[in-house]
Amino acid sequence: MENYTQVFDVIVIGAGVMGSATAYQTAKRGLKTLLLEQFDFLHHRGSSHGESRTIRASYTKPYYCSMVLQSSPLWEEAEAEVGYKVYFKTNHLDIGPSNCKFFQTAIDSCRKNSIPVRVLDRNEVSEEFSGRFQLPEGWIGVVTPHGGVIKATKAVAMFQTLGVQNGAVLKDNAGVVDIKKDQTTGDIIVYTNGSGTFRSRKCVITAGPWTRKLIETARGITLPIQPLETAAYYWKVNEGHEEKFTIESGFPTFGSHGEAHVFGTPSLEFPGLIKIPIDEGSACEPEERTWAAQPGLLGALREWIKGRFGGLVDSDGPVITHSCMYSMTPDGDYVIDFLGGEFAEDVVVAGGFSGHGFKMAPLVGRVAAELVASGTAEGVDLSYFRVARFEGSGVN
Repeated sequence: MENYTQVFDVIVIGAGVMGSATAYQTAKRGLKTLLLEQFDFLHHRGSSHGESRTIRASYTKPYYCSMVLQSSPLWEEAEAEVGYKVYFKTNHLDIGPSNCKFFQTAIDSCRKNSIPVRVLDRNEVSEEFSGRFQLPEGWIGVVTPHGGVIKATKAVAMFQTLGVQNGAVLKDNAGVVDIKKDQTTGDIIVYTNGSGTFRSRKCVITAGPWTRKLIETARGITLPIQPLETAAYYWKVNEGHEEKFTIESGFPTFGSHGEAHVFGTPSLEFPGLIKIPIDEGSACEPEERTWAAQPGLLGALREWIKGRFGGLVDSDGPVITHSCMYSMTPDGDYVIDFLGGEFAEDVVVAGGFSGHGFKMAPLVGRVAAELVASGTAEGVDLSYFRVARFEGSGVN
């Protein structure tokens, strides 16, 4: 028996940040919206939980720079509607060897999008940030605006709250096991494991690490979206230096490029602690995780912290470790497209955000809502995100 006699305008599958932002945007447009989540709302088993995410505009691909610029006012708009803050601004600093390929392409991308860029030598970096960063000989720093920290779980809750305020129906512990097209009515039928069956005219799949499996079941094609287990580490700022690493003191979000991609945020969510992870992980299935720190990465990270921050941060080991999931595509680009096949343009897929999608959530939600409402989206070139770019995917 179906739980609702009504047919929804849109069902959104997956209530992480992308699905929650999408449900908010569809409900805001007056569409009867149902948001389904397989676990409890705000759970810690996917990619959207935790205390913080980084905002930066320094991308080597210029279309992402543009998307960051469009996302920023959408974060502020949602904050204004809900009445509290989730987005805290600061500058962003990229550091690394001066001959690193990242810098020239990122600088070019920023300039194409009219984003101010300042290139600093190692001494200028030390002066700009009051000696907090210690760069080796031959390293440079690139400072851009549009950096910042997003309170992650709080942001997901914000979009869910706004969705409800705009009339969306939210249902958790409703795992989706299949999606089919009713050839008589044209409805999308969404089957869940114990919570009933639901119908809608349109559907958006934002299932994070579970996206590949659901699409294999629903359409019989395999998108190369590989779940990756990674971890966020928090390190203790040594006594007496705590205030130096806050946004109020001018400390930036940062990324370090070269042999490894290390990144971090100012001390915000845990006073006296600074978040410094390394952008690596291990391929896995979402139900088969270790939930543990990866010892092979911690040695390199400890050396990096000791070299860049000296005696300001305790590099002996992290004091907090948070497990997380990436959904990786081979090219690191997102998947935002119609599912096709028998579903044609009635099902939209938004996934494969490859560890750098959270900051784009309000824009992705808007784009997905526009695709289900009118079949087109404004301001974002979706040609980079088509499913058909994957050879052998079976998608035409």
